Amino acid sequence: MKLYEGQKGSTLRVVHMELPVQTERRLEVLGMLEGTKVTVVNRKKKGAMIIKIRGTRFAVGQSITEHVEVEAV
Repeated sequence: MKLYEGQKGSTLRVVHMELPVQTERRLEVLGMLEGTKVTVVNRKKKGAMIIKIRGTRFAVGQSITEHVEVEAV
């Protein structure tokens, strides 16, 4: 499933990211690698989300959340 499909409060594991290289590298620097656990803190309108990665909260837009493949933990 895609990240934007995750429900508030759920913990997911990143399986694959299909993003432009620059965006993917930036997310990796922030700690979002394949195999990393991501917690959905809040869902906003139009696919934007607030997620928690390794104790830090990030806001990501729909253009990112619809290109990140995740699985339930």
